[in-house]
Amino acid sequence: MYIAISKQHMGGNFSGSVRDFVNYLEKENEDRAPEQQEKYFDQYESSIDPETVIAEIDGNTSKLGKKDPKFYSLVVSPSQGELKHIGNDPEKLRQYTREVMKAYANAFHRDWKVTVDDLKYYAKLERERTYSETDRKVKENQPFASKILEHKNEIRRIERGEATGNIQRLQQRIRDLEREAPHQQNGRRIVPDMAKEGHQSHIHIIVSRKDRSNSHSLSPLTPFRANETILNGKAQKQGFHREKFYKAAEATFDKKFGYRRNFVERYTSRNLLDKDPKKFFAMLAGLPANERQAAFQLLNKAGAKIPTIPVNQAQVAYKALMKLKRGIGKAMDSGSIGI
Repeated sequence: MYIAISKQHMGGNFSGSVRDFVNYLEKENEDRAPEQQEKYFDQYESSIDPETVIAEIDGNTSKLGKKDPKFYSLVVSPSQGELKHIGNDPEKLRQYTREVMKAYANAFHRDWKVTVDDLKYYAKLERERTYSETDRKVKENQPFASKILEHKNEIRRIERGEATGNIQRLQQRIRDLEREAPHQQNGRRIVPDMAKEGHQSHIHIIVSRKDRSNSHSLSPLTPFRANETILNGKAQKQGFHREKFYKAAEATFDKKFGYRRNFVERYTSRNLLDKDPKKFFAMLAGLPANERQAAFQLLNKAGAKIPTIPVNQAQVAYKALMKLKRGIGKAMDSGSIGI
């Protein structure tokens, strides 16, 4: 399970209003008939139109400065294994999102108990994902893409009479490079903006920075988990416990849908890899044979090259250990087994 939290983009392609972001999220609806379009939903309603989302979020910004983020964006991206487990069922994803937002509310440290009814949020299901320039497969295909572009430019120069050469030979070399690129999908080289195959359903959530009463600020990106500040001479609690939120979101999926999570899929494992890689590898090597094999399959599928891991981690040289850590870290952050 991969969950990301980010603040509102200011400037560039996004303005102080949520409108630009809502319009961006409407991209999958552009070529669909009205009855086939995905609507926004919240904790209790399932068919909310974009204009309502814009009006409600933009109208809930009391006492926020011009440069303050007015909303936060959450992306809830189950892995393909998790999506397969629930049959890629959109209604189950909506149900799960509502449980995630309960956990989100519960992670705030305030003088009162924050509940999901204090939040003003709107969520939307998307079914497609495309490759970006930062995807590992696109990056590893890039040397081939550069050479292909070089040959295409050379063909154009020959056609304009600016150079001499064999166009047919260059065209054949382009076809060869297209086939030789290491990452292919349905017989085609993977490039930016290509739709990813398999289940790609995920949820975008827009949540107002202010609570539903438009009185209290609720920021999930505060550096504090639990802190007190003095405001108008009174001590007030502040903070957001991200680790508590991520753990609760993961545990909720497992309990709600009966999902048996592998060691490398767990949030605690990702933290352990960051903080104590030797212990991570020792635990990975010490798993029961069937679970260890499943862990290696998940990591290999996500692109991590895993050699045989000795049980005695003292045998692993520091540089080799760090190289393994980087490779596994990237794999565990991928869409395949992100946490």
